Order: sequence, then structure tokens, then C-alpha cells
Amino acid sequence: MKRLNFAKALQGRRARACLLLVAVLTGTTAVAGDLTIYSSAEGDNLKNFASRFSKAHPEIKVTWVRDSAGSIQARAIAEKDSPRNDLFFGHAVTNLMALDAMNLLQSYRPAGIEKLNDKFRDPRDPPTWTGLWGFGTAICFNIVEAQKKNLPRPEKWSDLTDPVYKGQITMPNPSSSGTGFLNVSGWLQLMGKDKAWAFMDALHRNIASYSYSGSRPCEQAAAGDYVVGISLPLRGASLKSVGAPIDIIIPAEGIGWELQGVAITKATQNLKDAQTFVDWAVSEAAMSAYAARSEIVAYPVKTPKPKNLPPELASRLIKNDFAWASENQAEIIKEWRTRYDSKTEVRK
Repeated sequence: MKRLNFAKALQGRRARACLLLVAVLTGTTAVAGDLTIYSSAEGDNLKNFASRFSKAHPEIKVTWVRDSAGSIQARAIAEKDSPRNDLFFGHAVTNLMALDAMNLLQSYRPAGIEKLNDKFRDPRDPPTWTGLWGFGTAICFNIVEAQKKNLPRPEKWSDLTDPVYKGQITMPNPSSSGTGFLNVSGWLQLMGKDKAWAFMDALHRNIASYSYSGSRPCEQAAAGDYVVGISLPLRGASLKSVGAPIDIIIPAEGIGWELQGVAITKATQNLKDAQTFVDWAVSEAAMSAYAARSEIVAYPVKTPKPKNLPPELASRLIKNDFAWASENQAEIIKEWRTRYDSKTEVRK
């Protein structure tokens, strides 16, 4: 019965995400009086946040355009000479920094920003971006399939280079997935350049495929397609809560992580409404919504943490240099694709 409930929940999550993807295909253009918001937040999370904003500000019409972080970033860059959106929301701060360097964002100091942890804030005043919530990475480990295949439980990143896991690991592609990039960026910062690429070379030999989505590897592990999925801790926790036979492992060496932020485009024709959205995005009500669906938020709220989220997660976040990650992102992805892109799955 648990297995059946899990399958139904996963099918429903994909259906909800598809509803939010419709806007991506319409080629919408920002129009005065409306807001067009680009987001790379997880589809079911975004639906929740969008509903809350709509209830708080029913007078503001929003067209949501949701896709993976890499796809949203590519879209924004392709449209840089004629931007079609008013805001970015739930988009990786490393990506927002890159867009800021292209002079595509405008400064705005939202009401209540002084309450946010300094690590979540653009140090400039006024800022061009504001961090809202963060997410890390984890190993989703199928305990049933592992037992069938007599595979040991990994506790460290280095364990995943053991040949015993050959063909049993999936992870996100960093060129399309923010989760994929935070893994690669995290390993480079944690291990140093030479050791990190050597680790990824060894890991690549055990990889079955690289997915286009940050949540997909955990879904694959939960479904028993593979034993190990390098993915999102929260996705693992939610899948476990509906019956998936997985453990969520936070590797002992430490984990990379990313901030999801909000920023206004310079091209907006709806500045007042865009500012209203950003004010809401940093409000306590919004933070409570993020806290129910993410590992860390920009300032503490009393919202209970999601069930099955590993308690050691917060203590294993590496000291992340977002500016370095943003400045070197293109070079890192180019090197990664040269080495490993041959195993990337075809997006259907």
C-alpha cells in the first residue's frame, strides 16, 4: 500500500509541475499592468508560493514561467536585448549575480530586508538581489534495492567512487540544473580543483546517467530504477514521507548549497507591482511558506521543519563562495560537459 501511495504522489507531483510549465511554451511578453515572473523553483513549491502571493495581492496578475535553472538562465540571456519578464523569483543567486554582471537587474531595497541573515543578502545597498531560502544536496539511497544487490550504504562522497556502485548512480547535469551545479561547485570548493575533478572522474565511471532535473535522481532512486540518486534532501524527505523505501544521507565531508533569490529586471514596465512582490517575498508570511518546504530560510521562523529531513544537514553546509561560483560558472560547466556530458539523458 505504501508503494502504491508513493507512486500516486509522484504522479501527482509531476502533473502539478506540468501545469506550471505551460507558460514556458507561450512566449509571453511583459505588458504594463501585469507581472511576468521567471522561476526555477521546484514546481510544486512554486505553485504553493504563487497561490499565497495571489491571496495576499489579488489585484496583481502574475504570469509564471517555470523551468530548470539552466533553462531559465539561458532564456534570460537569449532575451537580454529585449527582456520579457519583470522579475526572477526562486532563481539561484549564482545565476542572479551573472545576470547582474550583464546589467539586467535593477536595485531595490525591500521592506524588512534588515531582518535577513547577512549571508542571504547582496552586500550592496541598495541590493540588486535578495536571498530568500536555500537548499543543499544529499544522497537518496534505496535501501530495498541496495539489499537485493548487496550494496553498502554510502556515508561519504568518496564512497560513491567504489566500483561496486557502477551503473547504480544518477545525478543532475550542472548545465541544466541548479542542483547539479551546486554539487560540482561544492566539490571544487570542498576538495580543491585537482582533487575535485579526480573525484568526479571516478564518480563518472559509476554514473548511469545525468538528469536534466535536480529532483529526478531522487525520484529515480525512490522508484527503484537506481540505488543512488544525488539530489535534493527535501525531495527525498517528501518521497520518504509517502512511502518511498529510501534513506536521505548527508555526506560526512560536507555539502554544497545554493540560495534562491528574487530580483527585479531593469526592463520592467511594472516597477510598483514588482516592488510589491519583492516586499512580499521577504515578509514573514512568505518566509514561513519557504520554511515548510526548504532546508534553510533567510531569517528564522517558527514553522516546523519538514518530516524526515536529516537533522545534521545544517551543520554540514560548506562555507560557500557564491561570487566565486558565479564568476566561474561558465568555465566550470564547460569543463564538466567536456568530460562527462556523454552520459546525459535525453529530455522527453
